[in-house]
Amino acid sequence: MTSPHAAAAARPHEPRWARPALVALLVATAALYLWNLSANGYANQFYSAAVQAGSESWKAFFFGSSDAANSITVDKPPASLWPMALSVRLFGLGSWAILVPEVLMGVAAVGVLYAAVRRRFGAAAGLLAGGVLALTPVAALMFRFNNPDALLCLLMVCAIAAVLRALADGRTKWLVLAGLCFGLGFLTKTLQAWLILPALAAVYACCAPVAIRRRLGQLLLGGLAMVLSGGWWVAAVELWPASSRPYIGGSQHNSFLELTFGYNGFGRITGNETGSVGGGGGGHRGGIGGGGWGQTGITRLFSADMGGQIAWLLPAALILLVAAVCVLWRARRSVAAGNGEQAGLAERADQPGDADQPGHADQAGHAEQAAQREEFLVWGGALLSTFVTFSFMSGIFHQYYNIALAPYVAALVAMGATLLWRRGGRLASVVLAGTVAVTAVWSYVLLDRSPNWLPWLRWTVLALGLLAALGLLLPALRSRAAAGDAADGDAAEGDEAAATAVPSSTPSRPAAVAAGLAVVTALAGPLAYVLDTVQTPKGGSIITAGPQVRGSFGGPGGGRFPGGMRQFNGKGRSHAFPGGTPGGPGGFPGRGATGGPGGHPGGMGGLLNGAKVSAQAKALVAKDADRYTWAAAAVGSQNAASYQLATQKPVMAIGGFNGSDPSPTLAQFKRDVADGKIHYFIAGGRDGFGGKQGPGSKQGPASKQGPGGNGRNGQRNGNGRSSKITSWIEKTFKKVTVGGATFYDLTQPRQGGKAAGQ
Repeated sequence: MTSPHAAAAARPHEPRWARPALVALLVATAALYLWNLSANGYANQFYSAAVQAGSESWKAFFFGSSDAANSITVDKPPASLWPMALSVRLFGLGSWAILVPEVLMGVAAVGVLYAAVRRRFGAAAGLLAGGVLALTPVAALMFRFNNPDALLCLLMVCAIAAVLRALADGRTKWLVLAGLCFGLGFLTKTLQAWLILPALAAVYACCAPVAIRRRLGQLLLGGLAMVLSGGWWVAAVELWPASSRPYIGGSQHNSFLELTFGYNGFGRITGNETGSVGGGGGGHRGGIGGGGWGQTGITRLFSADMGGQIAWLLPAALILLVAAVCVLWRARRSVAAGNGEQAGLAERADQPGDADQPGHADQAGHAEQAAQREEFLVWGGALLSTFVTFSFMSGIFHQYYNIALAPYVAALVAMGATLLWRRGGRLASVVLAGTVAVTAVWSYVLLDRSPNWLPWLRWTVLALGLLAALGLLLPALRSRAAAGDAADGDAAEGDEAAATAVPSSTPSRPAAVAAGLAVVTALAGPLAYVLDTVQTPKGGSIITAGPQVRGSFGGPGGGRFPGGMRQFNGKGRSHAFPGGTPGGPGGFPGRGATGGPGGHPGGMGGLLNGAKVSAQAKALVAKDADRYTWAAAAVGSQNAASYQLATQKPVMAIGGFNGSDPSPTLAQFKRDVADGKIHYFIAGGRDGFGGKQGPGSKQGPASKQGPGGNGRNGQRNGNGRSSKITSWIEKTFKKVTVGGATFYDLTQPRQGGKAAGQ
């Protein structure tokens, strides 16, 4: 006999329109994400430089080095760089070669999400889930960008899809596949990939359709697959002699394990991130309050900074999750109450002709409800785990991290709406109508944060959304009225009228129109944000989707930075800087996100983005570059990346991304210079965000502090190694200005200087 759980896992009937509709969804998603893609240029040059390096050197490819000469790695594991580096190897360095793999990841995520939702809830629900994901602003932003988050999102959707298959049939291979996805996710963005792991493991341990001992064994095998698929690279890096591999960027002791559990790990939760440029605060005061990375607390993701990125349908997802679990949990209790009767029915189900008996059908129906409940628990557990972590973490937190929530929100909205729509009845109608009304009002609030941007849209969404909610509420009102009229008649007639007053499984045409209108109004705001996003060039370390928002530091081309900083995006819109306005004594240069003219450092002295390299500066660095290991060196990865991408020659990033990593030491740098390995030093970077490094710069007290005078950053800047290197260069070598940028020729000591000196 086939178990009820396995029977419930059978592939649902797929209507003829389903496959063409899926193809249309995927093609539309690809077209939307490819539109104006080249406007993003190299996107985040920090990662693009590592992609270029990996396309030139297999060693750099393996380690995720910032340059082909392997001086230092990026501050993440390299898995997200590998598809882009292979693409550049095949098609050459360019914006499309780097970003098209990210677009394909987005299309794949939409397709996998469709398949995962369709199995239990049908093709319409799958299409709705895929459409919601594709039109989530932060998803459209990051699937057109080269940060690791795009690959991580795809892997998490694949992991959940595999766990759902394992819950359906109890086969071990699906848990092993899920473990593989989690392992690759670790190699993409370390511990963030494991945020949802406890929730998924708990659901499988409690609900899998196999014996408890087998469940535990399967979970152990899945864990082993995860450790092997993620741990092989970690073991190779940790066992590799440090002298023959690049320095591990983001760490303070050249250790990937330190990077994993410190700067990229628990430091993100507590705010104690050695080597960081900001953060901290909120978590040390009970989890609520201001920190360097914004206000923490349960409303964080609904704030001006975050709301327009991810929260359009977040209230709907939470409402529908609670409603669905309550509905299906009641069904679970009814199954438990009738266990004896169901057991007897199951014993007789093997007899010929019994499959069509009502008892067998009821058993299959209860099994299907149990399977649906498990899917809500999986998606809901993933959503809540990520939501709580993001809401209360005190360390580095950017708006674009919220892409992690996008598939969970999309799945829950589609599944919950479909479940209630099919069940019908007064309660389901009220919940659906209330959800649509809340979504309409919340969309109005989000759109009203940009009062001068499409002002007609917020009123249209509000009016049509409330109209759709009223349309969905009408069946419940009619049912109540019919039941009231029936109560005035005799008992027999009343019973018959009440029975006929219950909504049928086929919704009325007005209700169907209202449902369609509800979908359109719910997605109108996100669609407008997405269209604005794909039409606006995005570049730099911190980016946001959609228009500039009142009360936040977001806007086209950039996004919020610690302590209220702004990044200028070169289009007249700015993003706050710490402690006041840019420029002036001790301030930050008010240049665009793509850098100032002639190779001046980009946003925040090259921390947010690199320089705009002039033709003269490019020619200088490229000249005779093949005679040197590094054509140049610069403080901070973004400044180095600009010249590396312009010349396609290795440029050493002193101090890594923030300029705060203790690599190289002054002694190591002097040896490299003495050995003729480095040609130029590019002035104008920053030492660990603590002070400008350039001609005549001084390491005064302010340079030992972080944003707004945060003294902790004085302990984060690699003990001033970058500034010591800069000071030695300024005293020792000749300065030359080319194309508006300042260089030091490390082969030409100044009068009285010693190249191997002091």
